[in-house]
Amino acid sequence: MARKAAKTQHRMDYAILLTVTLLCAFGLVMVFSASYYYAQNTASTNYDGYYYIRKQAVYLALGYPTMILLSFFDYKRLEGFKVIGMLISLVLLVAVLIFGHELNGAKRWLVIAGQSIQPSEVAKFGMMLYMCAFMSKKHAVMKSFKYGMLPMLLVIGVVCGLVMLQPNMSMAVIMGMLGYALLFVGGCDGKQMILLLIAAIGAFVLLAVIEPYRMARLTSFTDPWKDPLGTGYQLIQSFYAIGSGGLFGRGLNNSRQKLLFLTYGESDFIFAVVCEELGFFGALAILLAYGFIIYRGIRVALRCRDRFGSLLAAGITVVFAIQIFVNIGVVTGAFPTTGQALPFISAGGSSMVIFLAAMGVLLNISRSTEGSMQPVVRAASRRRPSAVSE
Repeated sequence: MARKAAKTQHRMDYAILLTVTLLCAFGLVMVFSASYYYAQNTASTNYDGYYYIRKQAVYLALGYPTMILLSFFDYKRLEGFKVIGMLISLVLLVAVLIFGHELNGAKRWLVIAGQSIQPSEVAKFGMMLYMCAFMSKKHAVMKSFKYGMLPMLLVIGVVCGLVMLQPNMSMAVIMGMLGYALLFVGGCDGKQMILLLIAAIGAFVLLAVIEPYRMARLTSFTDPWKDPLGTGYQLIQSFYAIGSGGLFGRGLNNSRQKLLFLTYGESDFIFAVVCEELGFFGALAILLAYGFIIYRGIRVALRCRDRFGSLLAAGITVVFAIQIFVNIGVVTGAFPTTGQALPFISAGGSSMVIFLAAMGVLLNISRSTEGSMQPVVRAASRRRPSAVSE
């Protein structure tokens, strides 16, 4: 019995691996379905209907082996890369402001060796790694504002500030949400967390008010029919796609909105195409698959035997959940348009490769889990340190 228990502790979570694999395969099918007509009728793709599916296959061919390799790479070694990971993230965020490709008034992409990368996607995980490593070492002082929360707020502030300069407010908000969640699971003081939330909401409102274009984007989604051919066009087309899918959908490859009506149907709004072609039950199946990965990720975080692994698993799961929540919220009109990809399904290189790499780390952490769930993450910080208290 003891041998079996020991062996079980070192098996990766194959349920996560299988679900991610199925979502990636499904994503290839949906990218082809959503993009073929558009790519075939667009000069920027050289009228090549296979343009997006070919690129997606390349990204998957890079990301999937990376996931497998990282699933065998001891995650504890990543703790030693926290500083260099943070420095690379900051360098990329500064570089994109200087050398980035400008589109619609924003610089969010860098071209390196002929490939476009989104530095904010890299920085999201660089910041997470640094915070997890810091809080795992300094857990005894995490309830102290001066020695625990403040250093982490400086990191979050610098990263989010650089992202805001692109400008990319939606990504900055997502990073802020990730940072807040990590501070919570890291064991920061509850009263300080409440005050921080109030301050963050106030800052968000202020940043939205002082820039008219931000306020316009934040309010346009509440009534897209006020400007049906302008700011509300994309969301209206998304509504048409979702509503026309019904329970069982029009059938795979039978979407009408992707016929040059719904923009970014292969990337940011691919969930609308899923709803139209596969209907309510098809969309529900995708949501259940995502929910299953999130559940298993939380399970890994609670069962991990060391604090760094627990925090890292929690961080990966949180950023994964936020990405899904925001993307689907945008497509369904709950949030303003943000430009965030749907993990493993949307067309896009940076997001695909980085999320697959993150899943590889999560799979490796799952090898170091106990047999029963224990609140490892916050439990270590419940006692207020006697030596340091600010």
